[in-house]
Amino acid sequence: MGTVRQSKPTSNVIQFRQLRSRPQRPRKGPRIIAAILLGTLLGAAAWYGAPDWTQIGEIALLPASPNEPSGQVSRTFTICGTGRHTNCVIDGDTFRLNGTKIRISDIDTPEIHPSRCAREEQLGQAAKQRLLGLLNAGPFELRAPGQDRDRYGRDLREAFRNGASLGDQLIREGLARRWDGHRRSWCE
Repeated sequence: MGTVRQSKPTSNVIQFRQLRSRPQRPRKGPRIIAAILLGTLLGAAAWYGAPDWTQIGEIALLPASPNEPSGQVSRTFTICGTGRHTNCVIDGDTFRLNGTKIRISDIDTPEIHPSRCAREEQLGQAAKQRLLGLLNAGPFELRAPGQDRDRYGRDLREAFRNGASLGDQLIREGLARRWDGHRRSWCE
């Protein structure tokens, strides 16, 4: 049998030295991410859904009887969409005032979210624009009917300017009908 030769160590061998271990510090990354997310969520909630606290006292207490005046409300309204939803029109019979969703209780207007036909969509958009114009036309008052809220959590109110119902105005213009407690089709 042959003899085994011992080879010399080659020069490409790397020697490692042992590093001293440091005590582990608690990770800050998850805490920072959680703080950023929480701040973003709170900021978004304040921007999109919080009432305008400088004006909240003017409608905080609405009367329980339609015969009691509630005081004049005057704001500049926009169409609800992206951005703050403080004072804006949602559709032909629903709007936000100081962040509170209010449904005009004595009328029914065509649906736009979603509409059931092209005619309903067209009338619904026209009713929404007309309500925007009526609300921006000057001070108006809100009166609470017998029921304070609907099943969707909206405040039920009737809107008046100089004693005339804004809902009646929409009815006269063919953009609404008297609310009888039941939805009916606008597609006929």
